[in-house]
Amino acid sequence: MAAFTASDVKALREKTGAGMMDAKKALEEANGDIEAAVDALRAKGLATAQKKSSRTAAEGLVGVAVEGTKGVAVEVNSETDFVAKNDQFQDFVRKTTQVALDSSAADVDALKAAAYPDGGTVSDKLTDNVATIGENQQVRRLKHVSVENGVIVPYMHNAAAANLGKIGVLVALESEADAGALEALGKQLAMHIAAAFPQALTAEDLDAEVIERERKIAAEKAAESGKPEDVQAKMVDGAIKKFAKENALLSQVFVMDNKTAISDVVAAAAKDAGKPIVLKDYVRFQLGEGIEKEESDFAAEVAAAVKG
Repeated sequence: MAAFTASDVKALREKTGAGMMDAKKALEEANGDIEAAVDALRAKGLATAQKKSSRTAAEGLVGVAVEGTKGVAVEVNSETDFVAKNDQFQDFVRKTTQVALDSSAADVDALKAAAYPDGGTVSDKLTDNVATIGENQQVRRLKHVSVENGVIVPYMHNAAAANLGKIGVLVALESEADAGALEALGKQLAMHIAAAFPQALTAEDLDAEVIERERKIAAEKAAESGKPEDVQAKMVDGAIKKFAKENALLSQVFVMDNKTAISDVVAAAAKDAGKPIVLKDYVRFQLGEGIEKEESDFAAEVAAAVKG
């Protein structure tokens, strides 16, 4: 009979972020002694780090950092939500996001090659994290925004800690208006962006492949109507215009009042401020967006692991 329970496995995972089977094996070897199991996982972490790199990492955290007129958002993934609550992982995401801001790294490869505050590179620290925490982790993406004059406003939805969470948003407002007014406007726009999920700033910025896919769908629907070809063509054009309006940020309807276009919200703020205001850019990173992951019954996983 096992010298530990499902609760012990869960406790060890929460303490170390280790994988399910690694935690079970460590407890077996330590005869149920959690502290000894922690030491064992740390001692042999490097030997198993490479194997973990093939496992799906769709959890984790989004980090945002702002300094003056520039800001950056970074997504770092892990296999489970347990790791996202791990202090070591949170510290890594926070520091890596700051490195991205300070280094102006253009892409993930450049960020991973950048110097990490504790020594070595971001990539070195990531490898060490995989070894000691016991799960695959990946620096997935980053995006910078900046303005010449104005503000970068951060917003974190479902925050796990300061500037860390599930949905990170940055709003770049170019203006010489009062910073306080810009911050207030930026916060409202950021909340809208988090909720409304725009795909681009303007209709012209929408991904051409996305538009083409929508056009094909609209064409199929129009063909099913049995109407003349010229009418079908107008139906398709109308559908694409509607899609663009609903998915381009500046033409979206503001979620706060459900009637005003975002472009008009910005224009009204500019009128009140007596200064031009331009919504120059934005970032919206949602954790795990676009990553396919298998759904599992965690309770059943734990029970199966303990039973062997």
